Amino acid sequence: MLRKADLLEALAGKNRGLLATEQEKQAILVAIAKLEDVNPTPRPVEATNLLNGDWRLIYTTSKALLNIDNLPLYKLGQIYQCIRVETNSVYNIAETYGLPFLEGIVSVAAKFEPVSGRRVNVKFERSIIGLQRLIGYESPESFIEQIELGKKLTAIDFPLNSDEQQGWLDITYIDNNLRIGRGNEGSVFVLTKV
Repeated sequence: MLRKADLLEALAGKNRGLLATEQEKQAILVAIAKLEDVNPTPRPVEATNLLNGDWRLIYTTSKALLNIDNLPLYKLGQIYQCIRVETNSVYNIAETYGLPFLEGIVSVAAKFEPVSGRRVNVKFERSIIGLQRLIGYESPESFIEQIELGKKLTAIDFPLNSDEQQGWLDITYIDNNLRIGRGNEGSVFVLTKV
């Protein structure tokens, strides 16, 4: 599909948006909107076979995510969003790197509730910030397994008040390996299936 190829080409070398100029950001938003117009899945939330799984972020306008790159001595590594449809769970995992042996992780666990064919409400429940080696982090999948088993991790690990920590996400495009979402704070997210 030409529109999909156009978007992926526009995103190449932009480091999830960190390296995009203002002009490039505008062109990317136009390419995103064109692809959303031809979404092959009219009710993305109900396409659980497509939605379920691990996704890697390839572009965002979210300042909260991109600002992780500004942590002292750290740079932003890969960012994952892992969706477990069977438990209505979502895990956002940002890897950081910098000093040798001190690679970090910033993660938030949440529950989602479908409210329409393309929108989910999100309630954030737990935040985990720590060093990958202390947590025993090997991959998003093994990390989520630890969380789901209720393991207390050697990290800054604290519950979030879900009454205050809420949001929503519209899934505006999804196919077998690409997903686009728009959040309640106006951010855009483009992810590929891992």
